[in-house]
Amino acid sequence: MKRVLFLLGHLNDLDIEWMINNGSKADLEAGDRLISKGKTIENLYIVLSGELSINDGVSQNHIALIGSGEIVGEMSFLESRPPSVSVIATQPTSVFCISRELMNSRLATNLEFRANFYYAISLFLSNRLRKTTSQLGYGSPDEADVIDENVLDGVSQAGSRFGQILQKFSEV
Repeated sequence: MKRVLFLLGHLNDLDIEWMINNGSKADLEAGDRLISKGKTIENLYIVLSGELSINDGVSQNHIALIGSGEIVGEMSFLESRPPSVSVIATQPTSVFCISRELMNSRLATNLEFRANFYYAISLFLSNRLRKTTSQLGYGSPDEADVIDENVLDGVSQAGSRFGQILQKFSEV
């Protein structure tokens, strides 16, 4: 499941509109580095198209490939710590960027947005941890992608919202 659906399914239409109006699009070529291990990042990213490689940032050991609909930079956003991995484009890639400063301002002034945003990120990270645990041979592989019914309720709407973001930034 595209991880952005966790986020977009729990925000309301006004929040999505705010994100679209306050974010921007960045285009990367193959080999461009979006995130460098240990260097502070100032944005939260959503992959619009293309593919990114997550690696250890030292020996370039490949950890994962991610594509359209994935969120990048959320751990550093939550913890205000530099990232523990590097993220590099493996092909031409477009990402939606929204600055930490703007997000923090919105989170500080809109309690509903704050609650929904942090709830969605926690679901997203919980799902990622379950999947990783399963890949390491622990837990039940059948449960790796099981999604709570409360999350599924918003998936259709989230897909439509992701489509709005894609449409807006394909015009740019």
